[in-house]
Amino acid sequence: MSELPRRDALRLTALATAIPAFQALLPTAAGAATPATAHTAGGSSAAGAAPGPQLPTPASWIVKPFDNTRVTLARSLFTDNRDRVLTFLRAYPADRMLAVFRTNAGLDTHGAQPPGGWETADGNLRGHFAGHYLSALSLAYAGTGEQVHKDKADYMVGALGACQDALAALVGTDDPAAPSRAGYLAAYPETQYVLLEQYATYPRIWAPWYTCHMIMRGLLDAYQHTGNEQALRIVRGMGDWAYSRLGHLPRTQLDRMWRIYIAGEYNAMPVVMADLYALTGDEKYLTTAKCFDNTYLFEAAVANEDTLDGEHANQHIPQYQGYLEIYEQTGEQRYLAAARNFWGMVVPHRTYVDGGMAGSGEIFGARDVIAATIQQDNAETCCVYNMLKLSRSLFFHTADPKYLQYYERSLYGQILGSRRNTASDTNPLLTYFVPVNPGAHRSYGNLGTCCGGTGLETHAKFQDSVYFSSADNSTLYVNLYLPSTLDWPERGLTITQSTDYPTDPAGTSTLTITGDADLDLRLRVPYWVERGFTVRVNGVRQQMAAAPGTYVSLSRRWRTGDRVEIAAPFTLRIERALDDPATQAVAYGPVPLVIRSSATEYQNLTLYRDYPLSRDLSQVIRPTGEPMTFTANGLTLVPFYINTTESYHMYFRRAEPEIVFGAVGTGIENRTDAAGLTFLDEVWDRGPFHNRGGLVRAVTEVADARVATGDLTLRQRQVLIEAAARAQLPS
Repeated sequence: MSELPRRDALRLTALATAIPAFQALLPTAAGAATPATAHTAGGSSAAGAAPGPQLPTPASWIVKPFDNTRVTLARSLFTDNRDRVLTFLRAYPADRMLAVFRTNAGLDTHGAQPPGGWETADGNLRGHFAGHYLSALSLAYAGTGEQVHKDKADYMVGALGACQDALAALVGTDDPAAPSRAGYLAAYPETQYVLLEQYATYPRIWAPWYTCHMIMRGLLDAYQHTGNEQALRIVRGMGDWAYSRLGHLPRTQLDRMWRIYIAGEYNAMPVVMADLYALTGDEKYLTTAKCFDNTYLFEAAVANEDTLDGEHANQHIPQYQGYLEIYEQTGEQRYLAAARNFWGMVVPHRTYVDGGMAGSGEIFGARDVIAATIQQDNAETCCVYNMLKLSRSLFFHTADPKYLQYYERSLYGQILGSRRNTASDTNPLLTYFVPVNPGAHRSYGNLGTCCGGTGLETHAKFQDSVYFSSADNSTLYVNLYLPSTLDWPERGLTITQSTDYPTDPAGTSTLTITGDADLDLRLRVPYWVERGFTVRVNGVRQQMAAAPGTYVSLSRRWRTGDRVEIAAPFTLRIERALDDPATQAVAYGPVPLVIRSSATEYQNLTLYRDYPLSRDLSQVIRPTGEPMTFTANGLTLVPFYINTTESYHMYFRRAEPEIVFGAVGTGIENRTDAAGLTFLDEVWDRGPFHNRGGLVRAVTEVADARVATGDLTLRQRQVLIEAAARAQLPS
């Protein structure tokens, strides 16, 4: 007898008892646990889709997000990328995503072939991409209200439910695909999980719990963003199965499993299990979430001991999001401490200028080692995807601006540059690595890989962090300057933001109010602001201390027609690598610039010779007349968001061997100090200078310090001071 008829026979004999028994374990649509009312419920949706069922707002939050349906994006570089991804989501056949599930469950694949990449008929990670795809569809529906995305999401949920039912019918049989209990859902047999419990290593098995997470996350997103009740029933079955596999295992076994490279990777399993607990109140889901405590890294993070060097970055980043959500459900402070301390080990200590993760390939590098990690394969896009999630969630607990400063850096840096600027019906055209080595280029594609999947999600939810509110709805946080409209029915307000960020170097944004309410409006002052951050309300300039990296507050009775005009002019700035200050990058406002060049050696730039007293880099890195484009030393610098496959240099080397002030040379070597800063670095870091006297004072101070360390002679000190006094430099 052939395998398929044998499986069919087994299924027919088991179906009558297995399916009812399985369904009895799950809530029906009428009897499902009722989630707490969403804090964004009520009113009309600007995007056209009503808010779905949401998790209860944690008591520990002092800031909370708006439902994705409440914020509608207007045209920008972000929506251009989003719309390219939505084109792919609309066009790509759901049956291809489902093929590996149906094959494993013995169901008809409707002639569809798996997508490829890691999604093949025998791939050890097969099924993960369908979870990303389902999440992206659900997020796309919430963000746009387009019914096609909900219809596809509903179709996938129904098909996955059929696969779960078919596998449940095999429980107790000798079919190779038979799971240990009802509720199991995957695109391969349960064998991978059994082997992991026996400490099998990669590549014999490949992160089975990672794949489980992606499927569960996709289903939870379908429930939360489209209201699909069947999705919750399916994911509860998976949660019950997960508890049955892990709930009885000793801590020593779990600890050993989670230390295994890749095979023990479980992504954000503690997040989905904590979410299930929050939605249902079922304690076994919280117990299961804690099964994923990765003790050897968790305890180090609680103690704020940085042990990340050599660790597989994205294997661990999502764990800390899980710890934060366990804290939200339990109030156990050590989980919060682990998440906060881990974030502080990554930012800025392992971060490139575009927000990407510094290291070797997918491996974290040593703390504060940036330049030494620059090579071809680094800055995995998935890492930024998960760091954005963690940063956002930490802000809810703290309202600390540093988390949103990183969020902006990464969003306007690596994420905006991660989708190629052409459309495709068959390929997501997203990055995996975003290399920063000299002469690098971005490769786009990644159908069936992790970064292709997370990229689909990221580009479908750009609106989710533009605005937040305080927990009591008395304060509105404007976090990102993106053209958008917030619908806030709880306060009877609509706020429309008009801006050309990030292509407008004037850095202007206008908020227009519709409605009538007392409100504290908090505006984020970007970390890169150097020429002031000004705010006008109905044309009247507001007097406020607007320090970079903070929020400024406007408290008043707002009425229809009120306008808030914000100006944060872009300036050019240099960012130095922490371990080698001579290795540098250029940014313009929030946008990293890259040098166009196919050379594979670092390009050298000499900037201080013509540096003005004002430290205005635009006088040495000069505009070309093309938008956001500059030239320096004969090289062209362009925004990193220009998403092509051309070669580029994100970092360059400073080349200023002699101490000079304009045309006045000194013949003295521009040596570095113990921190790697040159004499000229130290001088100009004291600017801007209002006149030449300020420059002379700075030169004197630095020269005195270097004489004290033996780095300069008294004669050299005098030469330097006299040269600075003779210099004719622009202001």
